[in-house]
Amino acid sequence: MTDLLEKAVAKARVLAPEMQDEIARLMLAFVDDGASVYRFTPEEEAELDESEAAAARGDYATDAEVRAIWAKHGL
Repeated sequence: MTDLLEKAVAKARVLAPEMQDEIARLMLAFVDDGASVYRFTPEEEAELDESEAAAARGDYATDAEVRAIWAKHGL
């Protein structure tokens, strides 16, 4: 292990367990261990399910709705 990686691991050891797990997931993803970089929260999974169901129904935003969102954000 390089000195730089040892320093990074030493600093990670003092972090909260949740942050250590996040760092571990990123490292594993970087070395292609097959681990996911991000894990959805239950709320995000529910939102994705609803979005996919709406798409399956062909329920998309109208052009006017898209323009309103763009205008809201100054685009």
